[in-house]
Amino acid sequence: MSTPSQPARTASTPASTAPTRTRSARPSPPRPPTTSLSPLVKKDFGFDQARHLLWRAGFGGTPDQVQTLVNWGLEKSVNMLVDYEGIAFEEVSPTQFSADIMRPPTEDERRMARQAASARNEDRLAELRLRRQNAEQADREQMRDVQRWWLKRMIETPRPLEEKMALLWHGHFATNYRTIEDSYHMFQQNQLFRKHATGNFGELLFAIIRDPAMLAYLNNNQSRRGRPNENLARELMELFSLGVGNYTEGDIKEGARALTGYTFQDDQFVFQKNNHDAGGKSILGRSGNLDGDGFVNAILEQPACSQFIAGKLYRAFVHDYPSGDERIDTAARTVIGDLAALTRAEGYQIKPVLRRLFLSQHFYDAGLRGEQIKSPVQLIVGAIRSLNTPPRDLGLLCDAANMMGQNIFFPPSVKGWDGGRSWINTSTLFVRQNTLVFLLTGKRPQGRDALADKEQWNPSPLLSQLADAFPEASSGDLKALLDAILSFSLGRTNPVCRPILDQFVASRARNGKLDADSLTDLLMLITAAPEYQLC
Repeated sequence: MSTPSQPARTASTPASTAPTRTRSARPSPPRPPTTSLSPLVKKDFGFDQARHLLWRAGFGGTPDQVQTLVNWGLEKSVNMLVDYEGIAFEEVSPTQFSADIMRPPTEDERRMARQAASARNEDRLAELRLRRQNAEQADREQMRDVQRWWLKRMIETPRPLEEKMALLWHGHFATNYRTIEDSYHMFQQNQLFRKHATGNFGELLFAIIRDPAMLAYLNNNQSRRGRPNENLARELMELFSLGVGNYTEGDIKEGARALTGYTFQDDQFVFQKNNHDAGGKSILGRSGNLDGDGFVNAILEQPACSQFIAGKLYRAFVHDYPSGDERIDTAARTVIGDLAALTRAEGYQIKPVLRRLFLSQHFYDAGLRGEQIKSPVQLIVGAIRSLNTPPRDLGLLCDAANMMGQNIFFPPSVKGWDGGRSWINTSTLFVRQNTLVFLLTGKRPQGRDALADKEQWNPSPLLSQLADAFPEASSGDLKALLDAILSFSLGRTNPVCRPILDQFVASRARNGKLDADSLTDLLMLITAAPEYQLC
């Protein structure tokens, strides 16, 4: 007798069709990334690789810009990004912002304040306090202007690597406006990072120990002979150049002595010889009457320094390290070691290291592409630059970046932003989606942007450019059309939401085409996908 769960065998049932148990084959583990820093083979540099290069070495690009890199080929593309000095762009004037809002009081003003305090002239003292409060308010407003200015520059620059590196150094040598309360000093420091963006790391270290914003932030302006402040010395080694475990507490104390007298007056570095400890010191194995420059030279002589900076560049441009995936981390260790050796051989010049990295087979390995979580600034600037949306309201975009966890000029601590997975949680994902809707449509959670109707996003150029890069996308084949859009926007054609997108396109396409409203709605769906948070 047969049972419902076990049908009876009959004479007409071939034995081969009887149910049998088979052991399912285990999927083979993904191969580890290549560790080769040799140049990628020219024929392997296609649309996906060019897109990857634009996102990692900059903030993404339009389909036309991606295709331009494909036509140029790998070497010319990398050279154009790295050797950006020859590309004309508006030079930043030192008078871009006012240097006088938080200027120190003049001698006459100090004398009047002393006289008012001595005479207990409350009206005069209240007037001086009000003047100071008004200056502080004006400076906070200027800090907002500086934020909007830098975001605009990142959006508009034809030299994206320059601003990407300025942003990297801003997070590396993190300085928070709330502590120093001088917007011009923050602007000066931003210019310092731009000046040394892909230059010599050693020269950047020499400059940072003379930077008014950093000196104020880490209290070195209070450091005196006999009363050295250890903050700058500690962070110079721990966070800026060597990393934990590569120096001693004795090195910190001696380094702090070397930095005594390093301060500033108004907007300029000042070395106060009478406050400098001129005695003998021993730092990281180097002995003598060391000052701040001697301290930095001792740091640069350490093999750990090049290893530290190579790791920083690797995490910024390639992949999180350590990632927890031993397959990836093993390859990363090898590549970081090779980059560190190159850093030492090039005398800490950053540009040759980036050039080698951006040309390398490792950089373009399929297992490393599309695996880096976009920072809030990368998300905003990249969306505008790649989709060519209107920037709409720079102040609102700065506020959105803040809600997503990256308030430029206000890093959370001296170690900067943690980055990586810390960018993503339920709250920030909601803001990320709303920000992309705002850029695409002008709609906000609280209403609609006042200029939304005048600054409508026009998707027609995007479709036209995709048709040039993917001719099959204009053939009326809906799958080919969606493949092209996804290849450009996500760097992959099979996101987890692909079935939903297929249904949407099928319901909205007419004669194999999408109208402007449908394309806008499609991009809102795509930019809400988990994969859009990656580059």
